[in-house]
Amino acid sequence: MTAQKLGTPGKIIAVHISYESRAAERGRRPDAPSYFFKPVSSMAASGDTVERPAGTELLAFEGEIALVIGSTGRHIGPEDAWAHVGAVTAANDWGLYDLRAADKGSNVRNKGRDRYTPLGPDLIPAAGVDPESLRLRTWKNGQLVQEDTTGTMIFPLTQLIADLSQHLTLEAGDIILTGTPAGASVAEPGDVVEVQVDTPGGLSSGRLISPVAEGRGDFDSSLGSLPRVDDTQREEAWGSRAAAGLPQEQKPAPGVDERLRAKLEAAPVAGLSQEMRKRGYNNVTIDGVRATRPGTKLIGTARTLRFVPNREDLFATHGGGFNAQKQVFDSVSEGEVIVIEARGERGSGTLGDILALRAAQRGAAGVVTDGGVRDYSTVAEIDLPVFSQGAHPAVLGRRHVPWDADLTIACGGATVQPGDIIVGDDDGVIILPPGIAEDVADAALTKEIEDAWIAEQVKAGHPVDGLFPMNSTWRARYDEAQGQGASQGSAQGETIVEAPDTAGEGP
Repeated sequence: MTAQKLGTPGKIIAVHISYESRAAERGRRPDAPSYFFKPVSSMAASGDTVERPAGTELLAFEGEIALVIGSTGRHIGPEDAWAHVGAVTAANDWGLYDLRAADKGSNVRNKGRDRYTPLGPDLIPAAGVDPESLRLRTWKNGQLVQEDTTGTMIFPLTQLIADLSQHLTLEAGDIILTGTPAGASVAEPGDVVEVQVDTPGGLSSGRLISPVAEGRGDFDSSLGSLPRVDDTQREEAWGSRAAAGLPQEQKPAPGVDERLRAKLEAAPVAGLSQEMRKRGYNNVTIDGVRATRPGTKLIGTARTLRFVPNREDLFATHGGGFNAQKQVFDSVSEGEVIVIEARGERGSGTLGDILALRAAQRGAAGVVTDGGVRDYSTVAEIDLPVFSQGAHPAVLGRRHVPWDADLTIACGGATVQPGDIIVGDDDGVIILPPGIAEDVADAALTKEIEDAWIAEQVKAGHPVDGLFPMNSTWRARYDEAQGQGASQGSAQGETIVEAPDTAGEGP
């Protein structure tokens, strides 16, 4: 049966993020499905041309599985949901990202344009089909760009049907577009995009073919918002900054200028700790945390998040939805370190791979938690410094309620305020008040130069007595070596080795 024989549905309902692969790609995983409507006038058949208006840039395709409701239902249970599906077919949920800005997620202009919902070409009868074994594939100009199965969906197809039916009546002929997996991207005039749905038994929708052409672009600014794009929309439409041809920006952390950052890169945490102690600061190390990847250097300014001990009634009100934890990970700025107060409780994870990926995609400098980390090995592979108490498989709610953010917290026995400078390496993590950070870094680098020079003397055979720490005699020799830039001294025939070059980062 062809797409034209679908008839005219009463409504077309589309799902936002529904596949695990898409959530990982976007760096955000929804707790519950969310939806938007597409107008019936956006329907098209296989072979119909999809137009990108002249002057626009981001026409994005999304291969999807479409469900055609076969029998009307309201308040349908998940166990009965599939019985209300008459057929399955392929769909392409086209969208013009140039028009997203003014629609606030409704997608009316972005995805509601004529021919932006092609369906077909053939229908697969739903009876006898396992709803968790359908396969979706998409090709762009003959190259496979999307492939996934319904078994990897965050929300099973039966859950989508049941959820929608508790809010509105699903009528025979209605169409549900069930979301797209990773790999959706941008097409240009001249491209051809094909989508196909099939089953393990060999049933297939056939290939839904959508040629792309240039269309009219004469938008009237007196009537509404004009198309516009920025790098955020380019990244979303293409799927990643790299796919969009955007540079991977490396900006200094807020509050950490390039000069100070270079010094902190060179200064070890042990040296910074020593200098802080000289200034009377004995409680500025976050104790008990280690990096998921040895050799990691962490520099950034603190963005704080606090968990309180789990209490079931409080978790019910604060643990679900867009809670404090998700708000911080979804809004962290470039160069910020998310510092989590978990009270040293290692009995559950305080973040996992999806949140780590979201923080990395937003340019966060890292995460420090005095709790555990789920999906530990996967988090270690993400390009994001993470310091924690170690791995734990349990979810957050076993021990914690995400409570509030952007306030003074305690982490690993130390007080952390928003905007504090956080530095970490293999020795641990230290907190530097911004007002003294550069002075501390300078002093630590000076001490590093001295220690490197002392180490060379020890290697040359000198005893440490009087050398470490330096007495007046050795201090004079060190000052002479620094002043002369010499590599040899002749005091009593002893070898004096010059301090190493530190690329101008010394005092």
